[in-house]
Amino acid sequence: MESTASAASGSTPRTRVAVIGGGYAGTMAANRLTQRPDVDVTLVNPRNEFVERVRLHQLVGGTHDAVRDFAAVLSPRVRLVVDTAARIDAQQRAVELASGSTIAYDYLVYAVGSAAASPLIPGAAEFAHPVSILEQAQRLRAIVATTPPRAPITVVGAGPLGIEVASELAEQGRAVTLLCGGTLGPYLHPRGRRSVAAGLARLGVTVLEGPASRVAEVTRDAVRLADGHDLASAVSVWATGFAASALALRSGLSVDSAGRLLTDETLTSIDDGRIVATGDAASPSGMPLRMSCQAALPLGSHAADTVLQRIAGQTPQDFTRGIAAMCVSLGRRDGVFQFARSDDTAIWLHVSGRAGALLKEAACTSPIDQLAKEARRPGSHAWIVRDRRRTARIASRGSVGLVPAHKGG
Repeated sequence: MESTASAASGSTPRTRVAVIGGGYAGTMAANRLTQRPDVDVTLVNPRNEFVERVRLHQLVGGTHDAVRDFAAVLSPRVRLVVDTAARIDAQQRAVELASGSTIAYDYLVYAVGSAAASPLIPGAAEFAHPVSILEQAQRLRAIVATTPPRAPITVVGAGPLGIEVASELAEQGRAVTLLCGGTLGPYLHPRGRRSVAAGLARLGVTVLEGPASRVAEVTRDAVRLADGHDLASAVSVWATGFAASALALRSGLSVDSAGRLLTDETLTSIDDGRIVATGDAASPSGMPLRMSCQAALPLGSHAADTVLQRIAGQTPQDFTRGIAAMCVSLGRRDGVFQFARSDDTAIWLHVSGRAGALLKEAACTSPIDQLAKEARRPGSHAWIVRDRRRTARIASRGSVGLVPAHKGG
């Protein structure tokens, strides 16, 4: 067994594992690492609450606060440090924190997640409101609460997050326009897309698709489209995509073109065998899974397994698991559960209406239940979907492309 830390001379050697990021993947990994009694796990997270990121649209709409006490999802054997990682010193095996302190490690799990991509459209950074992290959603909620009920609201971006934010606000009677910048729900199968479009129409959301729906500029009270037309907008919401944290790049580690940590198929950094990535921050062989809670849980458990196997002197297994669905809520009473192949390609089969809404709610509650179970019984999490097509692509070492970065439960 490989271990470098011990409490005192003659005591049982202990292994220190630091986990950066307490989202779905990081929390799953931290819990799973407690299988070994000789492993000390430290979780570094900027908040003292667990964020249910798949519910941020509900926070904006005022139907959920999107947070949980960490005690409900995190093993009591995990030490929680409320701070932000500023830099990884891989040579010294230490995480430098924003507070000025450091955390030494024998192994590091890189689970920093993602945030809203920086908008390149003129005026968007100044006048549009992102909604990809808790504080952004809280600010947007406060702004919406003080906005006149019939004032126009524009949501830019028609992936799952944009669709869900538009639906929540429209269900309150808000006048919402959804700008797709192309196709509504590009992930969806055409049949699922028609169901989403019908649900948005029932809620009164104005949906603009195609090239004319692309945004050229955002001002304080309007959104200018590519064709020069101005849409009045008292509140403009930016929901166009996600970007990886710059922590790995800032720390001198190899990243893909989107900033995710480049790893091999075991999720181990190609630069350092002591660093393992997971969740939105991982790019195995340059082919990351879609940024989603659904991918985060199996990635989190596999990252922990890789570390545990290395501690035990075993050869870590490759990650071959995939995701095979995406669900979108359309307010509190409607939704679409889109089935997919194991390589995450949508198929014709989907469930809509009230049944779709119930499946979406189950998809939101299930991760919390899985994390809580892993906290109580580390090692219990299992995932059976196999991504055979992705494995074949890796084996062939053909052209490498990035999965579009958008959230979906």
